[in-house]
Amino acid sequence: MRAVDIIEKKRNGETLTHEEIQFFVNGFTNGDIPDYQTSAWAMAVLFQGMTPKETADLTMAMAYSGNVIDLSDVVDLALDKHSTGGVGDKTTLVVEPIVNACGVPVGKMSGRGLSFTGGTLDKMESIPGFNASLTIEEFKHQLKTVGLVLAGQTGDLAPADGKLYALRDVTGTVPSIPLIASSVMSKKLASGAQAIVLDVKVGFGAFMPDVQQARELAELMVEIGVHADRKVVALLSDMNQPLGRAVGNSLEVKEAIATLKGQGPDDFRDHCYEVVAHMLILAGKAKNVEEGRELAAKAVESGKAIERFTALVAAQGGDTTVIEHPEQFPRAEFIQEIPSPITGSIHQIHAREVGLTVMQLGGGRERKGDPIDHAVGVVLHHRVGDNVERGGTLFTLHANDEDKAAQAVQRLLAATKISQKQAEPLPLFYGSVWPEG
Repeated sequence: MRAVDIIEKKRNGETLTHEEIQFFVNGFTNGDIPDYQTSAWAMAVLFQGMTPKETADLTMAMAYSGNVIDLSDVVDLALDKHSTGGVGDKTTLVVEPIVNACGVPVGKMSGRGLSFTGGTLDKMESIPGFNASLTIEEFKHQLKTVGLVLAGQTGDLAPADGKLYALRDVTGTVPSIPLIASSVMSKKLASGAQAIVLDVKVGFGAFMPDVQQARELAELMVEIGVHADRKVVALLSDMNQPLGRAVGNSLEVKEAIATLKGQGPDDFRDHCYEVVAHMLILAGKAKNVEEGRELAAKAVESGKAIERFTALVAAQGGDTTVIEHPEQFPRAEFIQEIPSPITGSIHQIHAREVGLTVMQLGGGRERKGDPIDHAVGVVLHHRVGDNVERGGTLFTLHANDEDKAAQAVQRLLAATKISQKQAEPLPLFYGSVWPEG
């Protein structure tokens, strides 16, 4: 078997066999197949696509290219959720404790932010002392004893995906839906997930700009789950404007804590309850979405959800006093209200532009490894569909550099469209995708 034959076969639009995909992934991972051939293959996939079976075979080959964690000796069901990335997306910080408060263990491996998307681990590290670096043994022990873990990717998980993604990023092949789907799902399978809720973002602040593309991606990932004998459901959620009000690491953690105490923004709370409901359905704790949402609300109202978040922070060395005293979080030197230049209805708050603004303030990374300023960010005072008076506050800016703050003001105003015509609110979700049958 030769790599060039596999490249030509895919270039011609033919279907690759399980053996050919396994050969190619193994060869790329161990260095026998060079980057230039892998890049040619990825471009062929971008143009010709893959069948669901091919994509499932690719996913499994990448998942088993390194360590695969087995959590069956720790929990009856390894439940996970994954977001495809967005602006202000602190959903995991709320969803995990609520699900755990409903009696379901949740162990999640998360990533760090890059460019306009925030990273869950960066947010949690706003809490002094919080340790996101756990070994596989520590991860499993905490899941068994505490029932809740939120850590960085552990061990040599799906190394083929890491190598392939780095090539895709510099060869113009990132938008390939089969390659996106296999990338996401290979990491989930390698980390031991048996049941997964996928939160597929749609809009300006997402990698999928429209609902049709997002649905195609969601359907493919759900089908991969079927081939891999996993329970998978996908939600299509809006990311045209930031999720919630806060964008920026410590600001988002404070908003998550408020939500767990029943005090967060209504739309963000509703988004989290919807995700929780689907996780509880997969775990067999709820018969339908309505029952799942009711259980989520009870977990928050009873105080159990914030208790579980506190237990998570304590288990990973974090200072739990900030949960009761959010004023102890890092605070920016310059805090400035940005007023609306006109009276009207808000038609757009461009999520990606808001995310890039926070990145330039120091709250995100242009390159992997860049330092993070946990204190900076933006708080939105309105949503699309709201009316605002001239001089009324649109945003509150948190910055540690006056020049960057001045640039941020202009960028945020440019990202906001206000018109005399009344705007309609954006939906939270555009639907869901379940396995057929």
